[in-house]
Amino acid sequence: MGSVFVSPLNWGLGHASRDVPVIRELLSRGHHVTVGTSGNALAFLKKECPECTFIPFEDYPVPHNNGRIFLPTYTAYIPTLIDAYVSERKKAEKIFSENHYDLIISDSRSGVFSEHIPSIQITHQLHQSLPLIAWPLELLGVYLQADAFSRFTRIVIPDNPTDQDALAGKLSRSLISGINDRLYYCGVLASTRKEPVEKDIDYLIVISGMEPQRTALEKILLQQVSCLPGKKVVLLGKPAQNQKKILEDGTEVFSFISSQEKSQFLSRARFIICRSGYTSMMDIAEAGLKKGLFIPTPGQWEQEYLSRYYHERGWFYSRSQYGIRLSRDIQKADSFSGFPSMSSTRENVRRLYRSVLAEYL
Repeated sequence: MGSVFVSPLNWGLGHASRDVPVIRELLSRGHHVTVGTSGNALAFLKKECPECTFIPFEDYPVPHNNGRIFLPTYTAYIPTLIDAYVSERKKAEKIFSENHYDLIISDSRSGVFSEHIPSIQITHQLHQSLPLIAWPLELLGVYLQADAFSRFTRIVIPDNPTDQDALAGKLSRSLISGINDRLYYCGVLASTRKEPVEKDIDYLIVISGMEPQRTALEKILLQQVSCLPGKKVVLLGKPAQNQKKILEDGTEVFSFISSQEKSQFLSRARFIICRSGYTSMMDIAEAGLKKGLFIPTPGQWEQEYLSRYYHERGWFYSRSQYGIRLSRDIQKADSFSGFPSMSSTRENVRRLYRSVLAEYL
């Protein structure tokens, strides 16, 4: 059977999480999978998919995000990003020259491709969302990304194909006709699934994303969680740890849980509080959760855009972490409808294999 190299970006666990169902489908078909990543993504995938071969493969350093002045900070970071891309290309070519692969799957790592091996990019970002003051840069980014995508054989987009139920809104839609023949909308890819269990968790709080904002949100929410009634569970998203503690008010706090355990928690929850990162959105859609409060990471324009987009659609309510008050904001969030129904990850990943991956394996 074929040999596949899978390389997710290590900015939070989102990219690694949505690659889990793809990796498991490949393994179930008898293919050998090598994972090249680093940090928390590497630790996470070693736990979720231990059958794989693992190669430590650093990606781009994470830009420091202190929130309100992220735009100038990110602009100053661009030269570092370019240097990291050049280094990534050299490392990728070395890996591909020393090992045999039939297919490369890169998740949001634009330097992980080969001119000699079919290369697939997984991304929901065909169109960046920047602050209004930076709209010329947003337009320029569309064309730069299209140029980067042209180096890949196919672009797999984990979103629904129709605009009406697009989870990523404009982010997953292309303005460049030249790459449209490479696009494949596979539907949501969630590492979790809906379980037939009783709804016995009143509030599930999922804390995720890049530092230092992940820790900032943890401190804010743990100070307020005691004001909420009923059963409460907090997931901290720290895969390097494996701890559980119970707070004075009975709130259960887990440093890390497996995807299977997370499926159980999502299915048991009546209400979720989390970042509006795209992978979390796919997990919520997969679980069929209809009530929640989203807290976009300050300075992460994608999450801020998704929060506005969902509010306009009447799907979910969002609140900035700088002014969040759980007792008040949960009441406002209760009037929203949740995501529309859509096909499951299990259906989507099987169709993805038949329609795209099998062609190269």
